[in-house]
Amino acid sequence: MSLDMAQTQSLLSVRNLSVVVEGQGADRTVLDGVSFDLAPRRILSVIGESGSGKTVLARALASWLSAPLKITSGEILFEGRDLIRDPSHARSLAGREIAYVGGNPAGALDPTMTVGAQLVEKLRAVRPDISSRDAQEKAIRLLEAVKIPAAERRFHEYPFQYSGGMMQRAMIVDALISDPALLIADNITQPLDVTVAAQILKLMRELNEDFSTAVLFICSSLPVACDAADEVMVLHAGRVVERQAPQALVSGPEHNYTRGLIEELPTLWAEGRKEISRPQDRDQQAIMSVRGVAKHYETRGKSGKALVQAVRNVEFDVFPGDNFGIVGESGCGKSSLMRLLTGLERPDAGSIFFEDENVGQASPKRLRELRRKFQLVLQDPYGSLPPQSSIGAILEEPLKIHKLGNRAERRDRARAAMSEVGLHESLYDSLPTGLSAGQRQRLNVARAMVLEPRLLIMDETLSALDQTEQGKLLNLFERLQAQHGFTYIFISHDLTMVRQVCSRIAVMYLGETVEVAPNERLFFDPGHPYSRALLSAAPTLEERRYRPEDCLMEGEPPSPINLPQGCAFAGRCPHAFDRCRVENPRLTSRGNQALAACFLNEDHPQGEPQ
Repeated sequence: MSLDMAQTQSLLSVRNLSVVVEGQGADRTVLDGVSFDLAPRRILSVIGESGSGKTVLARALASWLSAPLKITSGEILFEGRDLIRDPSHARSLAGREIAYVGGNPAGALDPTMTVGAQLVEKLRAVRPDISSRDAQEKAIRLLEAVKIPAAERRFHEYPFQYSGGMMQRAMIVDALISDPALLIADNITQPLDVTVAAQILKLMRELNEDFSTAVLFICSSLPVACDAADEVMVLHAGRVVERQAPQALVSGPEHNYTRGLIEELPTLWAEGRKEISRPQDRDQQAIMSVRGVAKHYETRGKSGKALVQAVRNVEFDVFPGDNFGIVGESGCGKSSLMRLLTGLERPDAGSIFFEDENVGQASPKRLRELRRKFQLVLQDPYGSLPPQSSIGAILEEPLKIHKLGNRAERRDRARAAMSEVGLHESLYDSLPTGLSAGQRQRLNVARAMVLEPRLLIMDETLSALDQTEQGKLLNLFERLQAQHGFTYIFISHDLTMVRQVCSRIAVMYLGETVEVAPNERLFFDPGHPYSRALLSAAPTLEERRYRPEDCLMEGEPPSPINLPQGCAFAGRCPHAFDRCRVENPRLTSRGNQALAACFLNEDHPQGEPQ
């Protein structure tokens, strides 16, 4: 059979697939008569809001559905054989011919084994004929392909030593290592920063072309779905409402739901958009000041101990009423910096002042008292909540820790916090297990604000949510800020999100702040080549202001263990010259509250962090 003929035949055919959630009363339909075909070397994106049935579809195809979910009708034909009627055959394909990777890598790997050992074990289980040496070489090649820095060293590290973004990439390697015929990718780019996401999409396309792999790409971002796929299928309330080529879908959507998704998309550069800015009194005291902060961690590899320089030379100020964004690639030090800002760890150098008090030098007792004034809301809407505690108990716990109010007062305060974030008081005695991802993040926000803090630190708080839920939460943050005067720090890889809400933004690269600028200045006149690279990779349906072919970086970031002399970005920068390779630039004023760590800005005088 010729390759062209093979390409026209479906590898996967889904016919009239319906799935329900069985309940004590009437069953609730999750998928309703879904049908589509997917051929080798084709990528099909599936887009839809939370609750549309995307993940249930992915799990049904991977034969991972369990009670109370139940398939009530339809066929899932893989190479002509129905996986529903032949479950033993379906199980034999899982992890071999059909690979699944999800968007939540936490807990997916054994914490007692190195990442590399688990990848080798997986490959040799699928291909017992391959030697340990060849399996290791293949695993390292794939780790390099997904842009994990110092891949050979990272191969020997444990899951806890990986950042969230690196864990996601490791799970993609775990799925790809068996050279599957069908890859089901369920929101794999949502937790990743824009440059890594772009690299993953490129890798997925290369796998698709080189190995005839078919890809079902589940996605919550319409721009990413269009960038990734040959076709886009739109799910709404469990039904397929539209399927078109990406360009045709964007230029001529046929269904009202699709038109709504396009109209709701936030813009980066469109004229007439509301600009985010807050007038600053330059004599106003900063609520948080970060000066020369550094943090390193000891790691152990085959050649002995080494130091990972996770954070270095970080400087910025956050003013009352500010929405301050911190962006950068996975592994740039954002999460390590979050732990320093919240006092979970102490810096090795530099200082972090909250209202003129040095957080890094505070005693445990004083730090506990300070945490009434600054609170953290984490990324994972599932792992960050205790599943066996009621919603009311979760909200009352911070009040008990800080010995605030009697039992009745704590209950009233917790109920008031629920009301403010849009959770009905009838949920007070319920467990969080029945909440959606968006509701869980509302609960996390309520738990943080029940202490009435002055500063809320959001660490990738919206990254696990779809476009619609993100919009709802951003509106909530705006309303809470107007009511309570909160100051926010948004730590995120999502440039579209920080464009919507942040008044000023710091850009981090390999542990350093390389730019700090007001929102509009950063997006229209970035002062660092790395910032332009991030903007060129941002998912959008708009005409790009910065072209990826001009800005996107070649090669890998340097290892945080063996940093090069000079500017850490020089090896990937299209504008680097000799001085960049021997001297590391510091933040320099560009005027109007903007700073950048790049020698190209030296026409302006040296400035202090703003």
